[in-house]
Parts: sequence; C-alpha cells; structure tokens
Amino acid sequence: MHQNCSQPNQPALLDALNSVFNLSAIRPVKRMTTCTNVSTFFTLYGILGVDEKAQLLLTYIWLDYWWMNEFVSWDPAQCGTNKIALPREKFWVPDVVINEFMDENTAPDVPYVFVYNNGRIHDALPVKVVSSCNLDIYTFPFDIQRCNLGFNSYLHSAADIKIFLGKPTENITEYSKAVMTTMGEWELLDITAEKDQPNPGRRSTMYVVNLLLPSCFLITVDLFSFLLPPQTVDRAAFKMTLILGYTVFMLIMNDLLPITGNTIPLINVFFSLCLVLMVASLLETIVVTNLLCGSDNFSPVPHWIQVLVLQILGPLVFLPQKNKDLDNKASAVMVKRRANEQPPEERGPATMDTKAVEELRNLGKDLQAIRLQVEQQLSGKNSEEWIQVGFIIDRLLFALYILFLSVSFITIIIIWVNSYNT
Repeated sequence: MHQNCSQPNQPALLDALNSVFNLSAIRPVKRMTTCTNVSTFFTLYGILGVDEKAQLLLTYIWLDYWWMNEFVSWDPAQCGTNKIALPREKFWVPDVVINEFMDENTAPDVPYVFVYNNGRIHDALPVKVVSSCNLDIYTFPFDIQRCNLGFNSYLHSAADIKIFLGKPTENITEYSKAVMTTMGEWELLDITAEKDQPNPGRRSTMYVVNLLLPSCFLITVDLFSFLLPPQTVDRAAFKMTLILGYTVFMLIMNDLLPITGNTIPLINVFFSLCLVLMVASLLETIVVTNLLCGSDNFSPVPHWIQVLVLQILGPLVFLPQKNKDLDNKASAVMVKRRANEQPPEERGPATMDTKAVEELRNLGKDLQAIRLQVEQQLSGKNSEEWIQVGFIIDRLLFALYILFLSVSFITIIIIWVNSYNT
C-alpha cells in the first residue's frame, strides 16, 4: 500500500498514513502465510544486582526491535522525509517477551516508534529486567554466573513471527561494556549468541580485601603463636583471644556472605576451616601445657610412650632424648658424705658395743640419705621425661598444623582458579 502526500511535510504524511492506522490490530502482511521477521538486539546498560537467595538477576537494558510493515510505503521526495516518529499504539507491535521475566518492568515508557518510508519500523525502549537465574555460588567470590535472556513471541508461533539477532554478539558485548555505568560488585564478561546469555562475573576484590585477607592474617598469627614457650607464657589465653576476635570478625562481615539454600559456598568452607584450625590449636596448647606444668604429679612414663615418643618421634622432630646417669650422682653424694666423716680410729676411746652402735647409726643415716637422693632423682627423671614428651608432641603437632593448613589452602585455591578459568 503506497501513501501519497499532498505536501512535503509531516502533517501531510500523517494524513496519508491514516489508512494504515486502521490496520494496527492485524499483523502487517498482505498474505497470511508470510512470516514477520523481527530483528532484535539489546544493550546491557547496567547490572543492578544479584539476589542469591531468590535466584534473581537485576539488569537494565536497552531493547531494539526492527520489523517490516507491508502496508506502509511512501516517496521521501514527495513527503519530505524518509522516517517519522509516531505513537506506538498506531501500529502493530510484535508481542516479544523475555521468558525469564519475574517482575514488573519499572523503566520509563517510550510512546513512539520510528517508521521508515520502505515500511521498516524501529521500536526502542528501556527495560528493567528482573529475571530468574540459576546461580552457582560454590566458588564465591570468584564465581561467574551464566544467566539466560530468552526472547520469543508469547502468542504467535514460529510460522508467524521469527526473531533474529540483529547484531553480532561481539559488537553487543563491546558496546555494552563501553556504555555500562552501573555494575556494583559484578562485571560483564561476555554475551553469547547461542541463547543470548549475558555472563556476569563477580568482582572479587572487595571480598578478598574484606574477608579473605583478614582471615589469612589471623590464621597466620595463630600459626606463629606455636613459637611462644608454653611453660612461661599463657599461650592458651592468646589463642582464645584470637578465636574470640575471629568470631566477632565473622559476625560483622556476615552480611557480605551469600545466602542460599542450594549449595554451600567454598568461602564458607574456608572460614569454617580457619575456625576449626584455631580451635584445634587451642586444644593442643591445653594438652601440652598440662604435660609441662603438671608432670611432677604424673606416674612414670609408660614404656610404649618412651619408645614411640622419646625414641622414634623425638629424633624426627629434632628433639632427641636427654640421657642422665643417676647412679653417678648417687655415688658422688655417698663419697661426699663419707669424706666428711671422721675415721673410726681417730675418735675418742669407747667400748666395743658403743662403737658398733655408733657405726650402725651412721650406716642407717647414710642409707636414708641415699634413699632420699635416689627418690628425688627418680622423681626428677619422671618429670623431665614428661616435659620432653610435651615438647615433642608440641613440635609434632606444629608440623602437622603447617602441613594440613598448606594442603587445605592450596586445594581451595586450585578449586577457585579452575572454576574461574572454566
């Protein structure tokens, strides 16, 4: 249908298009078997946020639609222009919807469309999209989310309306990154052509600085607290203070962590691991301090502990057993006491019975002194052995602490890196 204008101005062109306005209720094709091809593309103007709990993606996009109206045609020279902006309700508009739309579009309404002299119509409008998105936050905060935006006609079949991508995805992605003004903690990585999926990746710098680095610093301080001598410093109080501080830190930063019931994020596993290591370190300190400070009241070290801890584990952690010759000490004490005594022949005259009684008394005193000395030495030996056991256990658990901490952290980092790269 060709429109003729009486004058080369907009009022004359609007007058000529009155016959087309009456056809706005039907699909603009001359034959019902003709398919209307709708070309579309969008510009991602802003990532407003992601609701991990409700599994929603909030974006602000600019939508563009192009299609042909076979009832519109005019001569640009006769009508004075090759395009005109007219109210949307004057023309048939394809019922293209976003499948994942979950809420009302609160973007400003644009009441006009552009109509070209060859019948091509351009409709552009802003849309605030609240779309459903299956979020996987296991590798939080190094996660990349793939969210779908599927465009299709709600009522018409593919025989009536076919939707095509109007621009290469490379151009859509590049232009979206150039004009994007709002990203928050997210950044746009790519828009794929297969399903028109915008892929936002989380900006992890804020979480690394506010969550991961403080946790690493606190666990490092807890690690170096093993260097404090437990027999002279209250290492347990120091570790309890660290645990209390870490708990308060987690309560303060709890709002930054994602809340979802689907999966447990790896960062939550990381924080739990740090807390478990601190508690285990405190329990180890309690056991070692008990061995070092209460060893005087313990029974002698069992033989299997002497073999396993003192003879096997001690050299492995570079704390060999200390050997002491108690017999030499006892002998030295006896020689000293005998040297201080006066020989019997130099004493004053006495009867034979008196000399025998005196000798027996002196011998009893010597035996009692030797007994006390040996008991003290044996008691000291038990105490020293338990102290040595405590130092060996402390050194061994310190090594195991470092090993477990290193393996755990390296494993978590590898999982994060692999997930981010894939």
